[in-house]
Parts: sequence; C-alpha cells; structure tokens
Amino acid sequence: MRLAQTADRFLPYVLSLLRIMSALLLLQHGLSKFFGFPMAMKAPALFSLYWFAGAIELVFGTLLLVGLFSRCAAFILSGHLAFAYFMGHAPKGFYPLTNGGESAVLFCFVFLTLAFAGGGPISVDAMRGKR
Repeated sequence: MRLAQTADRFLPYVLSLLRIMSALLLLQHGLSKFFGFPMAMKAPALFSLYWFAGAIELVFGTLLLVGLFSRCAAFILSGHLAFAYFMGHAPKGFYPLTNGGESAVLFCFVFLTLAFAGGGPISVDAMRGKR
C-alpha cells in the first residue's frame, strides 16, 4: 500500500519525464532531416511529404519538449505518427516487427496518451496555469 502511494505521488513528474524524453527522441528525426544531426540524412525536397514530416517533428516536437500547448502538440504528433505508419510501414507487411514500424506505433500511442494526460507539472503549460 505504501509503495502505491509513493508511486502515485511521483506519477505527475514521471509523466513530465515521459513527455520530455519522447519529444527528444522524436526531435532526432526532424533534426536529421533538416540539419544532419545527430545523423546525416538526405535533405528532403522542399514541400515534399518528407519535408512536411520533418517540419511537423521539429515544430511540434519542440512544443512538446518545453511543454507548451502539450495536449494539442501531442495529439498532432500522434496523428502524424499514425499517418507515417500507414503510409511508410504498413504497406511492407502486417506486423510492425516485420515492417519496421514498431517505433512509429509506440510513438503514436505515447503521444495519444500525452494528449489526454497533459504535459505534467514540469512544463510551460503548468507554469502558465499557476498565474
């Protein structure tokens, strides 16, 4: 019983940690597309689907990282990752393990959870709410 109470007390902070880490992991994709960091990739053609994917990852990933408009950013990112899965991975096979889409599915559901749970207490949204 005592362990559950301790876990419940830390849950909001763990939620903020989940938001921050998942945003950082997603930002790697956008940064790689546009800036070649942390891994060089072929630059996307201007206004291509790949370009828009990188722009969404950079803009909404940054918003989610700092916790500004967290629910909206997470909802958009969840849809973005669902779209990425069905466009890029599902045609290669049914199972995410075999079509390379495991991370897209996982990101999609993490962001969907954050869209409903919010960004947690360590966020710009939380600071704005305290005014």
